[in-house]
Amino acid sequence: MINPLMLMAGASAISAGSSILGGIGAKKSADLNAFNIETERKLSEAEAVQNNNDRMDLYRSNLSANIASFAAQGRDIGADRSVSAFLDKQREIAVSDTGRSDFMAMMKGMQLTAQAAATRREGKAALVSGFVEGLTTGVKGYSQYKKAKT
Repeated sequence: MINPLMLMAGASAISAGSSILGGIGAKKSADLNAFNIETERKLSEAEAVQNNNDRMDLYRSNLSANIASFAAQGRDIGADRSVSAFLDKQREIAVSDTGRSDFMAMMKGMQLTAQAAATRREGKAALVSGFVEGLTTGVKGYSQYKKAKT
């Protein structure tokens, strides 16, 4: 026959262990989520660099086409101030576009870094909570076992 006291003690031990394992699992899950968030940040940074490269390639391509067009019209690229102003404005726009893109990428990176840190903190809190809950359950079970035994 199964001793009810031993069954109660065993149930408390299993519950305590379950709480601890739940906390460990939550921590590992949070660490994986944080890793994925950091991976997303790195991909976002690479995408921003690629977008800037594409924008500058487009600028250079347009610059060559504009210079060729102005030259075909017989306009002196170096001496014609309106051509020079147009080309300067196109360069300014391209630089502004890439600067904005860099700023947005930096802000997104900061947001994702903070999100990864928060996820890690949540995991640590879940781990501590699991251990505390497991310890509390174990102590409570032991206390009930001692009361029932006497």
